Amino acid sequence: MKQKFFPIKMWSADEQPRERLLKNGSAELSVTELLAVILRSGKQGESALDLARHILSDCDNKLHNLARLQVADLIKGYKGIGIAKASGLVAAVELGRRHALETASVTEPLSSSWDVYLHIAPILKDLDHEEFWVIYLNQQKKVIGKGKIAEGGLTSARIDVKLLFKKALEMKACGIIIAHNHPSGSIVPGIDDKRTTDKIKHAGRLMDIPLHDHLIIGGEEYYSFRDENAL
Repeated sequence: MKQKFFPIKMWSADEQPRERLLKNGSAELSVTELLAVILRSGKQGESALDLARHILSDCDNKLHNLARLQVADLIKGYKGIGIAKASGLVAAVELGRRHALETASVTEPLSSSWDVYLHIAPILKDLDHEEFWVIYLNQQKKVIGKGKIAEGGLTSARIDVKLLFKKALEMKACGIIIAHNHPSGSIVPGIDDKRTTDKIKHAGRLMDIPLHDHLIIGGEEYYSFRDENAL
């Protein structure tokens, strides 16, 4: 026997995600309920909560995977999602990313690999392509700047070491940390990762601008060359 469908507006107020948000605050809602609030409605025979569950299930219930979805992916992949809903969801994810970036603008020293991860992960962890970033530090290991110096596959040939240290000298950096992402989610360093690390480490010794660490970001995980005694 087919189960009768009841749209969310027919639920009791205590069960409706938006009403619960207004009454109790957003922190009380599950990820599925928060997504349902953004979607606002589902499609015929499926509530916004059902649609939210469907999307999250396809993303293995990981926000990291949800953040990679683009407007075209959502419109093509789900009935009941048009350009307005898809754009709203992508915009909400981007607001979350920018909030994380603001939070990561630390004034305290980057004294551990975890500090570095929290600082750079909002930029790198959800990308579907590789990017290589440099964090410039002062003598107290506080961040004085950061920037992308390469995009695409990481090879030592693609990294312009002269440009990297030219920028470091301009910023009067006393040290650097490098980081790049693996879109596959793997955090195992490859041959090119190791060669690039060695090349930059040796150049830093000559310039008296030491390389303090190299992080490989794979979604919610990371590999630290320093922590693994590979630097």
